Amino acid sequence: MEFREHVPLASYTTFKIGGPARWFAEASTETEIFEAIDFARKRSLPLFTLGGGSNLLVSDAGFSGLVLRIALKGIEQDEDLFRVAAGEDWDSFVTHAVSQSYAGIECLAGIPGTLGGTPVQNVGAYGQEVAETIAAVRVFNLVTLQFHDLSPEDCDFSYRRSIFNSKERGRYIVTRVDYSLKKEGPARVAYADLKKHFAGAPEPSLTEVSAAVRNIRYQKGMLIVAGDPDCRSAGSFFKNPVISADHYSQIVAKQSGEVPNYPAGEDLVKLPAAWLVEQAGFHKGFALGPAGISNRHTLALINRDDAKAADILALCDQIIAAVGREFSIRLEPEPVFLGLETKL
Repeated sequence: MEFREHVPLASYTTFKIGGPARWFAEASTETEIFEAIDFARKRSLPLFTLGGGSNLLVSDAGFSGLVLRIALKGIEQDEDLFRVAAGEDWDSFVTHAVSQSYAGIECLAGIPGTLGGTPVQNVGAYGQEVAETIAAVRVFNLVTLQFHDLSPEDCDFSYRRSIFNSKERGRYIVTRVDYSLKKEGPARVAYADLKKHFAGAPEPSLTEVSAAVRNIRYQKGMLIVAGDPDCRSAGSFFKNPVISADHYSQIVAKQSGEVPNYPAGEDLVKLPAAWLVEQAGFHKGFALGPAGISNRHTLALINRDDAKAADILALCDQIIAAVGREFSIRLEPEPVFLGLETKL
């Protein structure tokens, strides 16, 4: 296993932003993960595990510890159960499953990044979440220094959350995820964009739905395409906030038009973050120096012209402040900030 020094991290992120890692290594086996942990601990180095870099904003100063890129590969299938290594490309796995007529993740096509990141954020889009199909998550426990499997209940999944990015943040390294999919299952067409796309058409196949999702993501600048400036981003930068029904009523009372919303449980309402951002005065194509907002999707902050992390963060903080003033809602960023914090 090779440990390299002063490796620039920008090329390992979809933002194309970030300073160097003091140390950098790639683990292609579980044994190498253990070796990397031992390397870091003997030198008292902080550790950061890296997947596809599609949900990450790295400090311009870089990272003073060891960045461990998880590169484990392999897909094993036991009837409806797929055991997939954390370093596999997520979209490629979606294509693999759909091509074999397995339903459950067809609406998650086109999402960049590696598979190990999907349970961390409970990745979801267009009416599906990975929590619906995850059967187990194999992890390395940095406290006990052992590998073991976590059940979905152990993972405590909720909207964009799990133990991995909340109460147990930093404790586990995901090495494999097991998905239970449904052979010949029907494609899910529950999200408004998909309903509109297939309006008046016969019931679509899994392949048709996954293709439609990729097309919709492309139109919104959410599909990684080489040379497309709108793709130098981390996708949706803010989570859709969930607020109380009373708070929602107060917002409606102050608005002259309709306030879009989605049900989020008893006495709770989910608001589209994109609508909040637009109402607070930020439009598609908005620019703040070398940082900006995608020309196709209000939620995607982009690296317009050799932006630094500080430039993206300045725009992020400006948006959070404006939405807070207008709606008394604090937007929560989706990406992981390595060596960065918002001012608010």
